[in-house]
Amino acid sequence: MPGSSTGQASARDIDLERAVGAGRVVFAGNASGTRIVDTYQKFPIALAFPGVDGRRSLETVVINCSGGIAGGDRLDVEVVARGAASVAVTTQAAEKVYRALDRPAQITTRLAAHETARLAWLPQETIIFDRARIERRTELDLRSGVEVIALEWLVLGRIDSGEEVRGGYVLDSWRVKLDGRLLWADAFLISDDTFAHLHRDALLSNWRAVGTLIYFGPGLARRLDVLREIANSLGCKCAATIVGAIIIVRLAAIAGADLKRELRSLLDQFSRELGTGPFGVPKMWSC
Repeated sequence: MPGSSTGQASARDIDLERAVGAGRVVFAGNASGTRIVDTYQKFPIALAFPGVDGRRSLETVVINCSGGIAGGDRLDVEVVARGAASVAVTTQAAEKVYRALDRPAQITTRLAAHETARLAWLPQETIIFDRARIERRTELDLRSGVEVIALEWLVLGRIDSGEEVRGGYVLDSWRVKLDGRLLWADAFLISDDTFAHLHRDALLSNWRAVGTLIYFGPGLARRLDVLREIANSLGCKCAATIVGAIIIVRLAAIAGADLKRELRSLLDQFSRELGTGPFGVPKMWSC
């Protein structure tokens, strides 16, 4: 049709229907266990609270009912753990970020742990498709006396499906505050100009799946030693260090399935060091 190619060329994400969703859950806990004290859900974000083997720790599942993320989407998730709450939060499945026209999706996760809460943020992987655009921000608000693990990981195309990411925009940033003061800030950025060079040894080499895991809690020196021992046993690249008052673990693997397998091993081993609590592999990872 006359003019159809021009209309297609000028299409923008802002002109199309896009998702604006949010989910918030607040937990409180004491010697009797953990309870949910407040929830908020706005489509396409939904929250589920499955029973998991009668454990004292609760497991919460964040669900994106839209089936994926497109350019211009905005999704916000907030988790607050108070008192002696013990809770693990994960996602229903791998998140998929599809090709955008001109705008990045905005994904923000805010985690807060107060008093003596124990909180684990352990989502499944985020898969980046060719020409996808995303800005993801993970913000932690910690208080002295809590124990927290937080994980985020990216897969740049699924090797088994023959996917290759040649361009796009990925900004993955962290902000960690302790007792109201900024403790650590970090950002991982890939843009259209960068993708062609990612194979260089100084960048990602042949690693297509990368992750960052943060631990805050007691006995950092001892637990750093444990994590380094675990890192040496894994079948992927893995290293751990202390920055300020947190341990930062970086992982990289050739494929997403490889990284998931090694993350399972890391969490299995590290959770035995941490004892009873929410820090093991979430049940949803096996569904």
